[in-house]
Amino acid sequence: MEQRLSAARAARAAQDELLVELRGHVATVTLNRPKVLNALSFGMLQGLARNLDAWERDERVRAIVLRGAGGKAFCAGGDIRALYDGYRSGRDPHHEYFAFEYALDYRIHACAKPIVAVMDGIVMGGGMGIAQGARLRLVGARTRMAMPETAIGLFPDVGGSWFLSRCPGELGTYLGLTGITIGAADAIYCGLADACLGGDLPPPQLERLRPAIDRHFRHESVPAILGSLEAEDRPELRAWAGQTLKLLRSRSPTMLVVTLEELRRGRNLSLADCFRMELNLVHGCFEQGDFLEGIRAVLVDKDNRPRWNPRGISEVDPETIQRFFAPRWKPSAHPLAGLSRQPPRKRKQ
Repeated sequence: MEQRLSAARAARAAQDELLVELRGHVATVTLNRPKVLNALSFGMLQGLARNLDAWERDERVRAIVLRGAGGKAFCAGGDIRALYDGYRSGRDPHHEYFAFEYALDYRIHACAKPIVAVMDGIVMGGGMGIAQGARLRLVGARTRMAMPETAIGLFPDVGGSWFLSRCPGELGTYLGLTGITIGAADAIYCGLADACLGGDLPPPQLERLRPAIDRHFRHESVPAILGSLEAEDRPELRAWAGQTLKLLRSRSPTMLVVTLEELRRGRNLSLADCFRMELNLVHGCFEQGDFLEGIRAVLVDKDNRPRWNPRGISEVDPETIQRFFAPRWKPSAHPLAGLSRQPPRKRKQ
């Protein structure tokens, strides 16, 4: 009886976390956890999937809109604190959560009906995952976009190996390794948004930095990128190079190397294979330990002093990195084996 009551409460909570409306021929779903910046619970992911199932079959629905409640965020990512607590208690919820999330993200990319993502406010991590597959990605003056996973010992997942590796030049490498936050103009410039809602945009800041970013982040190893930044001697770029070095040295050394390898591989993979690779990697993150330590430092103890293992980039073992990418399943047994190998529709650049 207790289990049935608990399941019923969970179902009601998940229902409250998504506000669904059908007006005319447009279905709108609002992520409704504003107190936690609309972080994605497992129930929200399941609810989104159920709604997509229904709307794809419903002839009344001609378009779908995704938005966030509260005015501060579209979605600040997945509910990683819940995953942390579950893992520590021995429940290992990540096995199901990430496979389900990645499959949902893929479905949004492949949805037959046009989806519009209104990316107002904060858009990070899992929020990028459900937004980047939308047919039309709208930003606004309050948009603050990032893939900050290396700061918590993770890598840019939720399709990041696909959409970051397809940014112009080395912009995606820069965004993925540093995890910096960008605004609306830079999101459009990087190809991570299509249009801005209301008002004129200032020139993108990354346009000015693009030659330097391409120069320093084109290298095929993290030590080479760091060395290139250290050698930057142009007066107008010294401060930027120094700030970038400081940022990179605060990130998990292991995950910097994993992220660079992930993005380089992603350039030549289909969208489905990118998600399959990422699911392989995320299991490695729980085993290696920096992800759990990053969550502890940022979200649990909040001391912002993660103890990475190893602490320095020179100590990262190449064999450890290769274990992240070693297949965990036979292709037919992969949890995401059912994803089509066909690429998604092409975007205009």
